[in-house]
Amino acid sequence: MWQARHIQSQLQALYPTTEVSILGMTTTGDQILDSPLALIGGKGLFVKELEQALADGRADLAVHSMKDVPMHLPPGFALAAIGEREDPRDAFVSNDYDSLEALPAGSVVGTSSLRRQSQLQAHFPGLKIESLRGNLQTRLRKLDEGQYAAIILAAAGLKRLGLEHRIRQALDTTTSIPAVGQGALGIEINAERQDLYAILAPLNHAATAACVEAERGMSRALAGSCQVPLGAYAELHGDTLQMSGFVASLDGKEILRESLQGTVNTPEALGQSLAQKLIARGADRLLAGLGQH
Repeated sequence: MWQARHIQSQLQALYPTTEVSILGMTTTGDQILDSPLALIGGKGLFVKELEQALADGRADLAVHSMKDVPMHLPPGFALAAIGEREDPRDAFVSNDYDSLEALPAGSVVGTSSLRRQSQLQAHFPGLKIESLRGNLQTRLRKLDEGQYAAIILAAAGLKRLGLEHRIRQALDTTTSIPAVGQGALGIEINAERQDLYAILAPLNHAATAACVEAERGMSRALAGSCQVPLGAYAELHGDTLQMSGFVASLDGKEILRESLQGTVNTPEALGQSLAQKLIARGADRLLAGLGQH
């Protein structure tokens, strides 16, 4: 809802005579909280009801966290804009410890992400990783109840909801490579709505869009989904995109990391090239072991 209201306020500022209303919805991903996302269909569960509202004409646009948007949109839908990125990093949240390094061996750390799990287990094999689902407040409540020594969340969500004070440590993007698109918002529309492209164009942040397109290009080339421990992060320096990415085994015992740089004008190609570097090192074998190919 914060994301929807954020885009609503931006549109109202751009078009003060236009009424912008919010159609609140609860998605399947919000409803099923007792199973890991990887086992119930992935992050696409957060967008399909919204896409149905677009198809039915009940909504003109849908606002998503880009990290929840599947790599292949269903036919008839398009991303019209990607907003400026908030902090892309993962955040370490704990009531008793200042950092991951301070956690005693055997400490229970909560996360619903295979990406985070694999990287945590690679860097800190003595930790016990357990599934954590629910909205931000639910996850924090479970931490406060003592179910976990620490939890890992997206820094962007905490900052947007005014909970930045809960962050004890922002994890470096080399220690925990973020999810594809993490921290960025995307606006999805019915692809036939040509009138909306121009209306939404001012909300597109070109630098963020290029970075996210590169990350999604890598993930798409690797058949990435939330069932795969995979991450990618691109940064723009002048006209150069600097990008890193990884694929891992579920237990974190095998992690393939690569970096690459390229031009801002061909972000998708850069992501695909990084994927090929990972494939050359055995990413296909890892993916095949996860049942993706």
